[in-house]
Amino acid sequence: MKNSEKEKAKISSKRNLFAAAEDEEDNELNETPVWLNLTTKKHIIDQKRLKPAKISLPHPLNTSATTTICLITADPQRTYKDIVASPAFPSELRSRVTRVIGVHKIKAKFHQYEAQRQLFAEHDIFLADDRIITQLPKLLGKTFYKSSAKRPVPINMQAPAPRTDGKRVTRAKGDAAVKETISPQKLASEIEKTLKAALVALSPSTLTSVRIGFAGWSAEKLAENITAVANELIAKFVPKKWRGVRALHIKGPKTTALPIWLADELWTDEADVLEEATEEAKAIEAPNVGKKRKAIEAAEEEPKNEKKVKKAKTVPLQESSDNNLDKEIALRKERLKKQKAEAAASVGNELPEVKSQAKKTKQSKALAVDA
Repeated sequence: MKNSEKEKAKISSKRNLFAAAEDEEDNELNETPVWLNLTTKKHIIDQKRLKPAKISLPHPLNTSATTTICLITADPQRTYKDIVASPAFPSELRSRVTRVIGVHKIKAKFHQYEAQRQLFAEHDIFLADDRIITQLPKLLGKTFYKSSAKRPVPINMQAPAPRTDGKRVTRAKGDAAVKETISPQKLASEIEKTLKAALVALSPSTLTSVRIGFAGWSAEKLAENITAVANELIAKFVPKKWRGVRALHIKGPKTTALPIWLADELWTDEADVLEEATEEAKAIEAPNVGKKRKAIEAAEEEPKNEKKVKKAKTVPLQESSDNNLDKEIALRKERLKKQKAEAAASVGNELPEVKSQAKKTKQSKALAVDA
């Protein structure tokens, strides 16, 4: 990753007048993430999960005391503000929790895009109650969910379920339910446990990326985190466990992937592999190849003999010898004459009388003109 930065500086033709000092370069390396890419032989899951999984790390990623945390809680919001402000809540962690906001407040104040962008820029980490985590994609939109950089991470903000004789008892529902709030110590431990874990965003694909460290870390720390993430990720989520893994790579933001483990076989089940044809099968298939070639050659020769075949098959048309056709035409004409006669009889003598009257009027007009 250091070499890629040097090559990038050589390629750039302009001189950087504001070049960072060595201390600033180390800080940049400590902020540059290193990713573990897990490639599987089949899709790791069938449907995309907006709720990321958590894997504990031997060397946590979010250890900086300057990173700010925003808690997104279920209603009522005031209950959780009082828990964070309680003296029992650790003061170091309280200084990092800069805002506590409820779902009702998000619906009312952050439905516009500019307000969502402002909230996104003000905080480094967003932790959300796992009871309302499924509502946030619709409320916060692509501002938070187009990438996994600051996607809200689910944590348990509910009081532990009651137990009798070491067994968990289901909580009462409705009016009989007693709302128990989580203790400040328990909420602080849930937040710290989430900050120390690596987040895994699962999707229906063969590639899963997990952030396991930073470029400024030593190789030993990175190796320990890689071992922990790879073992737990494969054991929990990969079908067929290591049998379903195709490769493991390490990658930086702008570097090529470095393979650290590759599978010998590219399949998971022997049934997915087609066996090679035996000698007997090849011997049976050999004559068929000749037949196909003959059929292709015959098909190519057919167009040349099309004219001859057509001339041989053409037969001169014979003259029509249907004597009944004239009889049918004559009968049809007679039928039409009868229908006309019947129609004229039904009308009576009105039509001729009108014509005679018309002739008389014309004659009278002509006499009047002569006169």
